[in-house]
Amino acid sequence: MAQQPDRGRSAAAAIERRRQRPPVVLMYHSITTSAQDPYRVTVSPRRFEQQMHWLACRGLRGVSVATLIGARLRDCDAGLVGLTFDDGYADFLRHALPVLRRHGFSATAFVIAGRLGGVNAWDTLGPRKALMTAGQLREVAAAGIEIGSHGLRHVELEHATDLALRREQLRSRQILQDITGTGIGGFCYPYGHLDRRVLDGVQGAGYDYACAIWPGDLTGRYAIPRTYVGDADGPARLRAKWLRHEVTWLRARDAGPDFGDARRPLRRSA
Repeated sequence: MAQQPDRGRSAAAAIERRRQRPPVVLMYHSITTSAQDPYRVTVSPRRFEQQMHWLACRGLRGVSVATLIGARLRDCDAGLVGLTFDDGYADFLRHALPVLRRHGFSATAFVIAGRLGGVNAWDTLGPRKALMTAGQLREVAAAGIEIGSHGLRHVELEHATDLALRREQLRSRQILQDITGTGIGGFCYPYGHLDRRVLDGVQGAGYDYACAIWPGDLTGRYAIPRTYVGDADGPARLRAKWLRHEVTWLRARDAGPDFGDARRPLRRSA
């Protein structure tokens, strides 16, 4: 009986160490076949199926970021991987959603609220790709995919005026909520760029969390880093990226924030 308190302290310490590391969140964009891909944002349907199969064979389950954060709050996120799809490409319905359904996975789609039904005009060198219409967005939301905001126009928010920033963050959320009839809890920074003013704006707009790309000084629940996944990422490269994530954050765990608690300070050494 005398050893029980020690076991309890050890278990609590293990949970704390785990929660200090950010969850594994994979970053996708377009799922289709494309001969031109200068920005490396396209994964072929065949490769995507292979990548989801790789996760499933290892006992891992793809979920939305909201689900992942909620599971961490209950200390039951073991085996969960966040799946995110930026920009709201229409090819998500045809090529990504059926694969996710077959594996029993969910995901988060970060949509550009002011460009619904348009194309990826911000990618000046790449091929034009259709973005979801409002009707397609409702279909995706009805399928159980979490919808998050990727802003209003896909612009670098660090250079936006205060008024423009509020529109990008607050107005985009309102538009997506009106279309889907559901709450919008997540935000994704265009190009992954943010500073303290941009992060504070996300919190002020009422979001529950936000996704970035790279780790940095603001890493935390409102700047969750993600792992880029491309068409070249077969099983060996996926495993290497997974191990790199573990090693990187094990080294930084003493300074890392708690990603399950929005009240904790959002600071970490770069």
